[in-house]
Amino acid sequence: MAEQIKLTKSDRLKVCWRSTFLQGSWNYERMQNGGWTYSLIPAIKKLYPAKKDRVAALKRHMEFFNTHPYLASPVLGVVLALEEERANGAPIDDVAIQGVKVGMMGPLAGVGDPVFWFTARPILGGLAASLALSGNIMGPIIFFVVWNLMRIAFMWYTQEFGYKAGSRIADDMSGTLLQDVTKGASILGMFILGALVNRWVSVKFTPIVSKISQQKGAYIDWSSLDSGSKGIKEALTQQANGLSLDKIKVTTLQNNLDQLIPGLAALLLTLLCMWLLKKKISPIVIILGLFVVGILFHVAGWM
Repeated sequence: MAEQIKLTKSDRLKVCWRSTFLQGSWNYERMQNGGWTYSLIPAIKKLYPAKKDRVAALKRHMEFFNTHPYLASPVLGVVLALEEERANGAPIDDVAIQGVKVGMMGPLAGVGDPVFWFTARPILGGLAASLALSGNIMGPIIFFVVWNLMRIAFMWYTQEFGYKAGSRIADDMSGTLLQDVTKGASILGMFILGALVNRWVSVKFTPIVSKISQQKGAYIDWSSLDSGSKGIKEALTQQANGLSLDKIKVTTLQNNLDQLIPGLAALLLTLLCMWLLKKKISPIVIILGLFVVGILFHVAGWM
């Protein structure tokens, strides 16, 4: 029986350190794939002595990958465990490894932004800024040291957690655990994507459908307002009470669409892009196409 190949703590530390450069070669077509593969190189060298196996592993991991840069660590841990089992003869194919990556990266991306960018970083930045504004040199030092300690500790712990969990997944390859994990993660990822479409995608049609002259009392009579701050306050109060800013009420095509189904155009555009990706259309071609169509529609006065 051949000797089992095991990734040591030192090997996993090298992967963790390299993962801090995950976005070093970010690109529009496959996004973080270069940094992801770069992170795995120490493990690939250890697990696959033969050159052809190393090349195959590198090609396997150069596929599309994109998630929050810190939340990539648990995915790395799981993949390290699966690659280790594969190198030791377990029946784990490329599709299984890629499926786990794709299934995990979507949900984790939705978790990382609120936790790190919208909570931890602003709180720590506010504390550091308050010290810096008072002339305390410790403000930027505290931010730099504490943030990086927190970041690196999180990445190492979650990578180790993923590595241990990945071993259990690999042990259960004969069952349905891997399929259940991938399916559940994919469902959660699509749910998060659907919830964020209306926030991230904006489509506004500008053609005017109607212009209506409103009755007196339905709009703000600017000529009757006092000058200065008192008049501004009164105007804001009237607007809050539902009065229109102008005498002429202009209704655009977008207003009508929003009354029917808010965000419909954004949803349809997202579904169109997903359909094009499914048809193997390059993401770069889709991005350039959106630029061209958007400029033409704007020049024509449609958007």
